[in-house]
Amino acid sequence: MSDLLKLGARLAAPVEAVRRALTDPAELRVWFAEHAEVELPRRYEFWGRYTPDGDAPHQRLLHADEHTLRFAWLLDGVETTSEISLVAEGPDSTLLTVTQSHFVFAEALDGSTIRGVLQTWWSLSIGNLAAHLEGRPLLPRTDFTSADLRGELVIGAPAERVWASLTDSAEASAWFGYPIGIEPWVGGRYAMGGFESGYAAKVIDLEPGRRMSVDWGPTGVTTWELAESDGKTRLTFVQSGFDEGNPPYAAWSGSVAGLFELRRYHEMADWQPIWVMAELPTGA
Repeated sequence: MSDLLKLGARLAAPVEAVRRALTDPAELRVWFAEHAEVELPRRYEFWGRYTPDGDAPHQRLLHADEHTLRFAWLLDGVETTSEISLVAEGPDSTLLTVTQSHFVFAEALDGSTIRGVLQTWWSLSIGNLAAHLEGRPLLPRTDFTSADLRGELVIGAPAERVWASLTDSAEASAWFGYPIGIEPWVGGRYAMGGFESGYAAKVIDLEPGRRMSVDWGPTGVTTWELAESDGKTRLTFVQSGFDEGNPPYAAWSGSVAGLFELRRYHEMADWQPIWVMAELPTGA
């Protein structure tokens, strides 16, 4: 059974700038999709390697006005519905909400359909929209044509501080926006949802201040590696050890999306997360 997925974010830009980033095909090709064509109110299409089922445009525009885009989107043979809405909260603040039908949390875990990536793919896309509007470098986008899941990010903070925020439970929970329990030693637990959540991955490699690897089971091993230069930290992250015939795109997209806030957490003196809402389907 599927339900509506809702994601919301407060973007530091006027509503006109956000709408332009969402509807100008040249801007969409920068932060969102490899290919995009928009002719409102008739056409809103995007496709390519950074789009689920992106071999061709599979969208059909249903509605467009100054504050709403709604389109049907055929994913793995099922027509879903996506809606993006904008509300101006001030001269330089916009509340964006994405509503997506046909998301099933279990499918995100088992990879049985590409629709399982919708929550984390939209999260990563919203993060890159925010980065685009803030003038920050984009996060690595998920390439659905590749099983090579790796990327890097430069953070304006010393490696010691970045390491602490990656390995301390309270700090990691703050920037990721979800409880995380971490025992930072080889054999320790790495528990999404906290230590009482009932499932914990295992830390299998750790070099303090430099590298940590976490084994998630079927979705493989995540490795973070830090290198400092001129007071900044280059964070390299890799997913390995998974079934290359069914790459864990949902898990990968979610972990990369989280790093958007990690960077802002270190680089903004008055940091506040952009996320204002995250609703999973009932029973997730």
